[in-house]
Amino acid sequence: MKATDYIASKINRLTRGYVFTYEDFMDEVDSKEAVVKALNRMAAAGKIAKLAKGKYYKPEATPFGTLLPPQEQVVKDMLEENGKIVGYLTGYSIYNQLGLTTQVGSIIQIGKNETRASFKRERYTIAFIRQKNTITKENIPLLQILDAMRYIKKIPDTTVQASIKRLSAIVKGLTNDEQSSLARLALKYPPSTRALLGALLEQLQNETPTDKLRKTLNPITKYSLPGALKALPNAQNWNIE
Repeated sequence: MKATDYIASKINRLTRGYVFTYEDFMDEVDSKEAVVKALNRMAAAGKIAKLAKGKYYKPEATPFGTLLPPQEQVVKDMLEENGKIVGYLTGYSIYNQLGLTTQVGSIIQIGKNETRASFKRERYTIAFIRQKNTITKENIPLLQILDAMRYIKKIPDTTVQASIKRLSAIVKGLTNDEQSSLARLALKYPPSTRALLGALLEQLQNETPTDKLRKTLNPITKYSLPGALKALPNAQNWNIE
């Protein structure tokens, strides 16, 4: 089979929105140059779309226009390296998934141990949040919850009061072990995040992790979260006002 025929055949089998590079074809085609030329010809013909330099995807046409790939596909090269997880999606898209907002912005935020300057990729702006905890597949959902607590005042199209009510329901749905892990991971977050989590766990009467969190907080520091007292009656116990 000719290289161009093999490339076209393999692309036809890919799901729409899947992001690929020339490397996906090097198992059967020896020449990188031949693959790149074939992909560029297909992009010019409109059979595939170019996401960024060296990155392509199968576009999906709708009555409202061509859809971009899922956000995780757009940035997957920054979430995993050599089979190891090095980043995770956070920010607006995750706030939406958690039921904290109905909005999904054009900014894709990624949590990583080592961050870099933001940049554009197609219609998206890729931005980074520094994560001090080791990132694993298992703790990503907990880190996403903590990120929402950390940036609770920046969640769009909602209020702090509404966000706290939703976060309370999310934390309540976790197992005791997951709540304890959440408190452990929170130790590397700002004091305001630890205070909010402590108040949420205290309301659920989970005493073990709240004791650990309280010991890390300055007893005279106040944390401003407008509307928190309406959603969290014990907020003042944690100097939240």
